[in-house]
Amino acid sequence: MLVNLSDVLTSEGRQLNMEVPLEMTSFKSKMGSFEIMEKSPVTFTFINIKPDKAKVNGNVKLIFKTNCDRCLTEVPTILDLTFERVIVSPNVEEEDEDADDLSFMDGYQLDVETFVYNEIIGNWPAKILCKEDCKGLCPVCGQNRNVRDCGCDTFVPDPRMAVIQDIFNANKEV
Repeated sequence: MLVNLSDVLTSEGRQLNMEVPLEMTSFKSKMGSFEIMEKSPVTFTFINIKPDKAKVNGNVKLIFKTNCDRCLTEVPTILDLTFERVIVSPNVEEEDEDADDLSFMDGYQLDVETFVYNEIIGNWPAKILCKEDCKGLCPVCGQNRNVRDCGCDTFVPDPRMAVIQDIFNANKEV
């Protein structure tokens, strides 16, 4: 959805408040594709702060269907995004040091989907865990170690000690 900001960017002191429904149903990136289970409308406040310059404030709450990075259990991930950006009119020729990346602007139109997508990318958690002390999956049998302990031997010898192990194996009496 596009929001026309020509009035805000051209009228000094102008303020515009609005709620925009989010049409996005999933979030796709290099990390994968994540379905949006719940979403609130995006609330915006646009305030003209100088000629051809405006501040964008707002928020949106999204709940994604994700999996734990360690045990692969389904976990809802909640992103409550609050943002503050500065945008400039397309008439401004020189680079404005206060203006943020404007990839979500098309002339005087703000693309809400692209704007929210950029906010999600910037706020996506580095690790998604079902709980802080998640034990993950057993590397031998694949059992979820949060459910039960499988008893597999998960000892991995230090590869730097392989030469010494070879010496012991060569001199071993049968």
